[in-house]
Amino acid sequence: MATQTVAAPPRRQRGVNVEKWGWVFMRVSGLVLVVLIFGHLFINLMVGEGIHALDFAFIAGKFASPWWQWWDVLMLWLALLHGANGMRTIVNDYVTTEKVRKVLVGAIVLAAGLLIILGTLVVFTFDPCLGVTESSTLWETCQAQG
Repeated sequence: MATQTVAAPPRRQRGVNVEKWGWVFMRVSGLVLVVLIFGHLFINLMVGEGIHALDFAFIAGKFASPWWQWWDVLMLWLALLHGANGMRTIVNDYVTTEKVRKVLVGAIVLAAGLLIILGTLVVFTFDPCLGVTESSTLWETCQAQG
């Protein structure tokens, strides 16, 4: 009579499952981005004078409001993180060399981090009066602000 060996069940890895949380993040951030992007497009293209109102003064007016600053920053952060996570997934799926994979994922993280920092600085330090001359349509507005 032959003895039958039973394989031990596979062990669960301890720690955070990065791939699972990356998958969950893509779904949640995708849904939030749909709301943020369509809200952005609706306000910029449909409300008021629509696309004809889009100019430097319109953007300056939006960036004067903390609400719109945070709306645009959240949209920027989520879009960059969503895109970087997607690129990380593609690199992990198609790059077979471990060293090359680490370099590419590192470059993706570096690029996304740099763009998040620069984009956030632009939104929160935006000054519409910087460099305004007397020939500008913003001259009187900027002079009134002091």
